[in-house]
Amino acid sequence: MQRLRPRRPRRHLTALTAALALPLGLLAAGAGAGTAQAAALACSVDYKANDWGSGFTAELTLTNRGTAAINGWTLTYSYAGDQKLTNGWSGVWSQSGKNVTVTNAGWNGTIAAGAAVTAGGQFTYSGANTAPTNFAVNGTPCAGAHQPPVAVLTSPAAGAVYAQGDAVPLAATAAAADGATVDKVEFYSDTTLLGTDTTAPFTYSAAGLATGAHSLYAKAYDSQGASGESAPVGITVAAGPALVASPGQLAVRQGSTGTFDLKLSKAPAANVTVTVARTSGNTGLTASPATLTFTPANWNTAQKVTVTAAATGTGVAVFTASAPGHAKAEVQATQLAADSTYDARFLDLYGKITNPANGYFSPEGIPYHSVETLIVEAPDHGHETTSEAYSYLIWLQAMYGKITGDWTKFNGAWDIMEKFMIPTHADQPT
Repeated sequence: MQRLRPRRPRRHLTALTAALALPLGLLAAGAGAGTAQAAALACSVDYKANDWGSGFTAELTLTNRGTAAINGWTLTYSYAGDQKLTNGWSGVWSQSGKNVTVTNAGWNGTIAAGAAVTAGGQFTYSGANTAPTNFAVNGTPCAGAHQPPVAVLTSPAAGAVYAQGDAVPLAATAAAADGATVDKVEFYSDTTLLGTDTTAPFTYSAAGLATGAHSLYAKAYDSQGASGESAPVGITVAAGPALVASPGQLAVRQGSTGTFDLKLSKAPAANVTVTVARTSGNTGLTASPATLTFTPANWNTAQKVTVTAAATGTGVAVFTASAPGHAKAEVQATQLAADSTYDARFLDLYGKITNPANGYFSPEGIPYHSVETLIVEAPDHGHETTSEAYSYLIWLQAMYGKITGDWTKFNGAWDIMEKFMIPTHADQPT
């Protein structure tokens, strides 16, 4: 089970990239000594395929790497297998044997220096579907592959909680391929650029983040102009010091126990005594110890709380951890029948899927189709990904409600879908 980051049987995503930036001087036909030389043409082609086993869509992004505009372009390449063109868009597509030709449409024939155009096609095939590499534009080869840089956000940890006003330490590693070097790393919260570092180790101290959920990531740029983003990390900025509980829910079968972790969001000036108590729900569930002590030295080391279920009874209880000067943390525990193996396994997996540290949801609660950050599932670039991810979310919360009797998460899933997936009347007036 898997960005929703569990995987259903689905068409597998294949992302294959071919790129080049090798300027090739072209002499005018019949040029001799003293004849002006034509502007050098340099190109790169980024190729991505979305493969579902018997067919695929191919997206080709042609970038003008030269210093002069390209006025009219014809892109050619060939497949090694029996790939057959069905249709294409954003260009005039044709195929002869294994060779594919794409000529510009009337509206995208001019590519300014440094600009790019994208065209796509749909194909059927059997056997292997190896990505092509022999691209050419107007007869000039776009040979040689250049992979984008790789960035990994190493700090903060996913699911971390910070107090408002405290700086969030951002750090990333980045590596470039094919002899390129990393020029800079940018740090983002959602779409907001927080800061930039041009030297390794790449770090930035983000102060002044607003309270609420933040999706942080790093974006690396290399010396050949390529860029690559890290996987996002979700954190929370609390209004002040807070208690942090993980997981936020757990299942305990009759006569058994389960545990959750507690720690503080920031170092205290003095010892902090945390009280853990059942604040609502099923009295057949109890928690121990009732108090925990955190010091300026161990505030970030998780301490375990054990929840014990009575031999009889079922139902949900909410346990609240509280401490002076700290925002509280709540954990929802569900007591299950002793023989409810399926229910217990479901809630165990549910806890993993909904744990912010595991990356299946954005900080706002938006579900990911899989943990990868780039998914192209259909020619319309995401419609199927979005609909299937939200369909899974509704099913997931419906099952949770059926097992626990708590339907608030199910209702919340509909609210999230209506807020983030369904366009408003202003965005879709017709």
